[in-house]
Amino acid sequence: MGDSEKTVRSICPLDCPDTCGLSVQMKDGKIVSVNGDKDHPVTKGVICHKVRKSPDRVHHPDRVLYPLKRVGKKGTLNFKRISWDEAYEEMTNNFKNTIQHYGAESILPFSFYGNMGVINSEGMDRRFFHKLGASYLDRTICNSAASVGYRYTMGLPVGIDPEDTVHSKLIIIWGCNLISTNMHQVMYINEAKKNGAKVVVIDVHKNRTAKLADWFIQLRPGTDTALALGMMNVLIRENFINKKFIEKFTHGFDELSENALKYSPERVAEITGVSEQGIIDLARMYGETTPSFIRIGNGLQHHENGGMMIRTISCLPALTGQWGKLGGGALKGNSSYAAFNKNKLQMPELHPKPESRTVNMNQLGSALLELDPPIKSLFVYNSNPAQVTPDQNKVREGLMREDLFTVVHDLFLTDTCYYADIVLPATSHFENLDLYKSYWHLYVGLSEPVMDPLGECKSNFTLFKELAKRIGFKDPAFQVTEEQMIAEALDHPENPYLNGITIERLKQEKYIKLNLEESEVFPNRIPTPSGKVEFYSEQMKADGYSPVPEYLPIREEHRYPLIFVCGPNHQFLNSSFANIPDLQKHEKKPIVSLHPEEARKRGIETGDQVRLFNNLGEILIEAHVTNDVLPGVALTQGVWWDDDKKNRKSVNFLTSQDLSDMGGGATFFSAKVEVRR
Repeated sequence: MGDSEKTVRSICPLDCPDTCGLSVQMKDGKIVSVNGDKDHPVTKGVICHKVRKSPDRVHHPDRVLYPLKRVGKKGTLNFKRISWDEAYEEMTNNFKNTIQHYGAESILPFSFYGNMGVINSEGMDRRFFHKLGASYLDRTICNSAASVGYRYTMGLPVGIDPEDTVHSKLIIIWGCNLISTNMHQVMYINEAKKNGAKVVVIDVHKNRTAKLADWFIQLRPGTDTALALGMMNVLIRENFINKKFIEKFTHGFDELSENALKYSPERVAEITGVSEQGIIDLARMYGETTPSFIRIGNGLQHHENGGMMIRTISCLPALTGQWGKLGGGALKGNSSYAAFNKNKLQMPELHPKPESRTVNMNQLGSALLELDPPIKSLFVYNSNPAQVTPDQNKVREGLMREDLFTVVHDLFLTDTCYYADIVLPATSHFENLDLYKSYWHLYVGLSEPVMDPLGECKSNFTLFKELAKRIGFKDPAFQVTEEQMIAEALDHPENPYLNGITIERLKQEKYIKLNLEESEVFPNRIPTPSGKVEFYSEQMKADGYSPVPEYLPIREEHRYPLIFVCGPNHQFLNSSFANIPDLQKHEKKPIVSLHPEEARKRGIETGDQVRLFNNLGEILIEAHVTNDVLPGVALTQGVWWDDDKKNRKSVNFLTSQDLSDMGGGATFFSAKVEVRR
């Protein structure tokens, strides 16, 4: 390898549980290839197909490299290049003018986790908008319903160490297409299978993961709570429960038991579409097998009743006493183990009006059209709201407002940039220093820049630090370096799991495992109000919910008889990577999957162009007739960028701004649609 060639380490920044270690081959300051880092203790040199295409993304010919200002109409991508000085002047003048005439609440930041690096996703940006006095954004599009539901049962939304799942004897993958969304969990499952483990997949769609299962159980969308209660019914009636564990570590068994007895296998079969015998067999298998492990997926919570689904499923391991057994328990996410010092990182005390209004990101359309005082300035980064937010007709109508000043900081001219007044060039994570945690495995990592920023690209950290200076903020909060901010984030005495993890150690070791001592994990520490797993929750009762798990169906809509499930696809990650030609080629095209019975009723065949519609909007898409979905379901996969030539539009023209039962989450999977040729 010559002087101009080198191999360096990095960490994948994508909104994915695996947070893989990367090995990056460089030549003449350019990324030539990206492979897995064999030294990463969990991901061990294996990465997904899409991340191998990172060089195509970083060095894409369409990468935005300079600040741009709109010179044409909104919706036309008609921009001219400007300098950073001009961009900063436009932004600071607008912010000052907006604050003077409408108040600081008329400014709204809009971001999510297009880059999961802590410093560039929730650091200097938060400080800046707090100091400005802007409206708060409730970032609830992904995991909030599950987090609330799981907390009611367990106190903290965490589970077992995924490395321990090689010891599991029964693995239930519940609503999770792991092959496409958590591939390293599949590697551990394959190890467990070699040791004799059985794998059950519960899902609404016979996806790639379902096809690997020993037993695939297909159920109607939105009925998972009923299935879990049906399992409890059999477990309790047939005495498959662990009475000693229940007595010592749980609260409210009698109330749970009384309620579960209402959910006979016969009743649950009618609700879920799973056979009565299937429900009995699943419960018996779960009751007879130790250690058993439930991997709870992300999609479940995107129903109107999603929080209660996660709340209910999370009760199952305690019924059979799985917590504390090697390979036993459940896992929805592990992010909270690595909770960094949020107050030091984000400095909410900078906000001059702490009681300022909060906008739920799932209701951006209504916020842009209906709020008073109105949103006059919108700052978008780490997200693409003109693709990923619900009710796109409303969102885009709001974004088209001539009196709305919109700034977008991104690597590409995404669909959101059609509505921008200023577009700012963003660095990729390969150009940044940042701190990473996983919401699945238990390692914290440090990723250092492997290349100089391309063109005039700036990181979120640099952008908001410089913007703070331009607007006249002199607080010490805006004078820090990235390294100082990382040190502040790690300095969190209230989180024992971070003990001893410092930036100095991370520079040396790259990846450090969290300190999960036995005394600090389930069942030895259960941080609920009762200190036990709460089958019955007084807190839920106080919050207006049933204190024990209860099935509430998603609402029917007779005009639109199909439940619309719009899950992720294999090649993209939300809207990221959807502009990479090779990945588009592998994913082929967007399709809607329909059961033969539904297709016959409507005279639809595979390959037909169909109109998928409801009261919110419509899209044109190709039909695919398959037994992989049940009657009553219309299923699509992936967020494709709009393409007028191909009549291609976001699936989120059909999804609703309605919020989930808990946590203010999105309800993407409870939309109702009709389909016509």
